[in-house]
Amino acid sequence: MVKAMPIMIQGTHSDAGKSVITTGLCRIFYQDGYKTAPFKSQNMALNSYITVDGKEIGRAQGVQAEAAGVVATTDMNPILIKPNSVNESQIVVHGKPYQNMKATAYRQDFYQTGLQIIEEAYRRLENEFECIVIEGAGSPAEINLNDRELVNMRVARMANAPVILVGDIEKGGVFASLVGTLQLLSEEDRKRIIGVIINKFRGDKKLLEPGIEWFEQYTGKKVLGVVPYVHNLNIEAEDSVILDKYSYEEDVTKEIDIAVIRYPMVSNFTDVDPFFAEKDCHVRFVRNPKELGEPDLIIFPGSKNTIEDLNYLKKTGLAQSVLKLVQEKHIQVVGICGGYQMLGMKVEDPNGVETKLGSIDGLGLLPVETVITTEKMTVLSEGILTFKNRQYPVKGYEIHMGQSSLTSKPLIALENRTDGCKQDDDKIIGTYFHGLFHNDEFRHDYLNDLRIQKGLEPIVERVSIHQLREQAFEKLADHLRRHIDLPYIYEKMKQFQMD
Repeated sequence: MVKAMPIMIQGTHSDAGKSVITTGLCRIFYQDGYKTAPFKSQNMALNSYITVDGKEIGRAQGVQAEAAGVVATTDMNPILIKPNSVNESQIVVHGKPYQNMKATAYRQDFYQTGLQIIEEAYRRLENEFECIVIEGAGSPAEINLNDRELVNMRVARMANAPVILVGDIEKGGVFASLVGTLQLLSEEDRKRIIGVIINKFRGDKKLLEPGIEWFEQYTGKKVLGVVPYVHNLNIEAEDSVILDKYSYEEDVTKEIDIAVIRYPMVSNFTDVDPFFAEKDCHVRFVRNPKELGEPDLIIFPGSKNTIEDLNYLKKTGLAQSVLKLVQEKHIQVVGICGGYQMLGMKVEDPNGVETKLGSIDGLGLLPVETVITTEKMTVLSEGILTFKNRQYPVKGYEIHMGQSSLTSKPLIALENRTDGCKQDDDKIIGTYFHGLFHNDEFRHDYLNDLRIQKGLEPIVERVSIHQLREQAFEKLADHLRRHIDLPYIYEKMKQFQMD
């Protein structure tokens, strides 16, 4: 049996653009007729993706599978690390919670187990697919961690994969970071690097050419491409590092102002991504009362630690500022997952699953009480949502360890249960449905209802999120084809397969 041809994308640091390059290559190989799978052995992220069998993996690998035209499985991300405090994370193995562990314990006690889980997952993929695009994490030159790492060169050696090193020129010092990374690798691992990509370039490439010539002569490594920065690429981000690039100030040129509450353990913030694509919406993330202003809509996104994050909102005064706006200005509020729990009357964690604080009073905006349980619910869901006496078929996914009881109107009717809660006037709604606003019909009417309240005309033609996603995959693939040496990459992939 001929095994899959792998290619691995590593970076000089986090947020170098590894996930985007991986996604683009997944679409290119799919376009070229190869059955392709993404693979990331170990992912640390609070943005999750739910597979069709109700398992949890990193959101990037789910999106990459979509780009490759295949169904995502947990083999594509067998280990997911979800931080729930500064020093502790929930370890998710093949889509299910395994154990809460501190970093030292994970590194010392879990290493061999993790290595076996990763190799078994990869072997299954290589027997099923023709191409595998492997994504690394952080930098392969973390010399203090490399003796027990599970995600970079050890995986490249296991898969016998050629490696492309990606450097981010936007942050400055790209040649220094590329050269430094190469020099810190062992000779064996350095040979595995088939070339580098300079990512997020802006400006005149001619000014870069002397540096490229010097780099290739000095390192003996080929510059496989200089990839210009892609504006308005509608592909979900995973790393919370991206949040620092978002606006915190109001844009008065946009008619609808949406404030997203940013707490320390915010998760699945991609729930608000559809609003970025709407021409009348400005989305900003809010960290303190001064940034809140008077938005048209306030969104409480997911949280990996609801009680701790709610405590943070109360300590900063942000919770009190939101309540004042609701009482005095009747601002609309949406809570999703952990954000939904915060809008209720009380959140309890009797088993210390997420925190030792035990319990906390909620914001009291919805008649809901939540108990954090030891069992995590991960499921793809669909039902009928009722809003302003109109009904909408909606799909989403649920990832939560809390069970909420309510004494008011549910928001969504499912086949055998209900989800969410709302006030009688629909000003305040809460739900466990991630992806709520990815449902085009509901989002369109919700935004137009906001416009009407402001005395604005509804917008008839709005975007389709599914179409935007497909267009983004195609745009990214075309962009990479024009700016990287794809024939050389194919050549090296075939060459390594024969070694």
